[in-house]
Amino acid sequence: MSLRQYEYALAVAEAGSVTAAAELLHVAQPSMSQQIRGLERELGVSLFDRTPTGLVPTAVGRAFLREAEAAVSASRRARAAARAGADELVGEVVVAAQMGFGTGQLPGALGTLRRRFPRLEVTVFEEPSSAELDRLCRRGVLDLALMAACEQSPADAHRLGDEEFVVALGPGHRLLAADRVELRDLAGEPWVRFDRDSALDGVLQGVLRDNELTPTTAARVSQTATAVRWAAHGLGVTLVPASAVPDGYEHLVRPVSPIVSQPVIAVLRHDAGPAGAALLDVLRQETWSEPGSLALVS
Repeated sequence: MSLRQYEYALAVAEAGSVTAAAELLHVAQPSMSQQIRGLERELGVSLFDRTPTGLVPTAVGRAFLREAEAAVSASRRARAAARAGADELVGEVVVAAQMGFGTGQLPGALGTLRRRFPRLEVTVFEEPSSAELDRLCRRGVLDLALMAACEQSPADAHRLGDEEFVVALGPGHRLLAADRVELRDLAGEPWVRFDRDSALDGVLQGVLRDNELTPTTAARVSQTATAVRWAAHGLGVTLVPASAVPDGYEHLVRPVSPIVSQPVIAVLRHDAGPAGAALLDVLRQETWSEPGSLALVS
């Protein structure tokens, strides 16, 4: 078996066909088909089921692909570490951010990193589920994870700062007149909430419980920007990190009292290499708020 075969199998799983995968990797379709057949023959198993809609990984194939993904990622990191010089980083760094946390800081940090190391490839995806983010960390496919601190946070996590939460209200809402919204004044309001297994909904549940608020859930969404926009249309109120408020909606958000904030941490792979360490350094230089520092936006 070779890493090239791993990469081919991963591409087929992503594209759903050998032809599309070959186009994706700019290789000849017959060559890729031969490599996949050779891989299945060597393993003694079928990695894909042939269905009318395309190739779908078998149960054994899914297990194999998880390990293949980790192997390919490790190979890329090894190449990057070997080629890293004092003034240059090449290769790939894979980052996952827990939805809503570091929204205002991560893009700037990545921009700085890419300007400093233009040959470095950065892959980023946003993950709302705490459990899924933890699973990805354990699988070793991430160089760096940006997330809210929790009871299960690893001891070697790097604290970057805090995210203070704000409440988003509809135009003309009575509470927009306040510099800070008292949480108890939100009693009886309908809420735009988040996916049940997300860290954001976990924060909101804690706030509602601590302030003895019984919520009426108007809707559940998967993105912070969507929650703010729906609140702006009067569907309900919502609670989001201040840095996640989309442009143009700042006049509809207010800090809350008591202050709601959440520490943000970066979890770096123990063998992430110089690219992950460089990103962590850049993130530390970004501006992170202190609880209570938010001012009224009029």
